[in-house]
Amino acid sequence: MIDSRDLNELHPIVQAKARLMIERCKAAGINLLITSTYRDNTCQNMLYARGRTAQGTIVTNAKGGQSYHNYRLAFDVVPLINGKPLWSTSVNDMPIWQRVGAIGKTCGLEWAGDWTKFREYPHFQATSGLSLADLQAGKKPFAGQE
Repeated sequence: MIDSRDLNELHPIVQAKARLMIERCKAAGINLLITSTYRDNTCQNMLYARGRTAQGTIVTNAKGGQSYHNYRLAFDVVPLINGKPLWSTSVNDMPIWQRVGAIGKTCGLEWAGDWTKFREYPHFQATSGLSLADLQAGKKPFAGQE
């Protein structure tokens, strides 16, 4: 089972965008902790089971093969405040999440904080315009762009 936090596990183009985002956040006074990059299907299925067939709350709607993490195109972060992760997305904490999201978008990333269904403030992805069905069918992201 793999649930990596290593940026080197991401597709090279996504890795470059993630590193740029981290640099820009740091320049803005925001330190980020990478909490997840590549996940294999076993790990994804375990996360999907939470709140369904396993204890805990639902943290994802994606089964194995249905997450951009499974294709090395997504990563999750959390801002650090005084060295501690800011997991809260309360009204008082939203300004920092909004800044992180805005910076990520300037780096060419899609921010799941903008989603209308199942918002995920820590989640960023670059899909190369491919759907999950495209990836499942074997299409390669960023073909010819590397």
